[in-house]
Amino acid sequence: MSKPKTVVCICQLLIGLTIHMGCNMGNTNASDNTTPSSYFSERKRMVEYQIRARGIDDKKVVDAFLRVERHRFVPDRYIPHAYEDRPLPIGEGQTISQPYIVAYMTHVLSLSRSDKVLEIGTGSGYQAAILGELCDHVFTVEVIPSLGRKAEGLLNELGYENVKVKIGDGYEGWEEYAPYDAVIVTCAPTHVPEPLKKQLKEGGRMIIPVGEAYDQTLVLLRRIGDRLKEERRLPVRFVPMVNETGKTY
Repeated sequence: MSKPKTVVCICQLLIGLTIHMGCNMGNTNASDNTTPSSYFSERKRMVEYQIRARGIDDKKVVDAFLRVERHRFVPDRYIPHAYEDRPLPIGEGQTISQPYIVAYMTHVLSLSRSDKVLEIGTGSGYQAAILGELCDHVFTVEVIPSLGRKAEGLLNELGYENVKVKIGDGYEGWEEYAPYDAVIVTCAPTHVPEPLKKQLKEGGRMIIPVGEAYDQTLVLLRRIGDRLKEERRLPVRFVPMVNETGKTY
């Protein structure tokens, strides 16, 4: 897939943003797609025009986006906009990411059902739900307690028993369950955290935005022995990675 030239903003709401870029083993507790409240037709359009049209056609990933109800992960007043091509506010100065970016970051990790995945930055829980559709074990860390507890409650309600949520400093990862087959980071440090490097297993993949505030590059890393092979992918804008006191990394 060719690299898009436009900076993709996923962590602050940009009204009117236009993007110029050219084994169905899911959660059995997901909502019935035949019910009017499921917004299934909206999800189908989202997948067709925002995800598949931009080159992501992995059936496992596409099916996961069809199953997960994005409108369940946004505040009530934003439900009518849940399937639009943009991020949406979820409170605490955070957002639910643009669907394409969630799909892109998921796709490049080349996930398998047996993979154990670490997510840094739970947010609304939407990315964790997508990962939960694809992998047996998902561990997600959120530094903002109110967001973490809300996401955990919703994920439990939706039946994602394979997703565990922790309130804590994402920079430190979640050593208890390491090593991980894949790590996905949805907030941006100025450098790749050493603890996350150490918690990535041999052959493991990490996708992470790196750079100064709101001006980063999405980087894909793969562990090969004692080193990490790095590949720069997209220019992006994420909120900075912070600790419990709000200090940036």
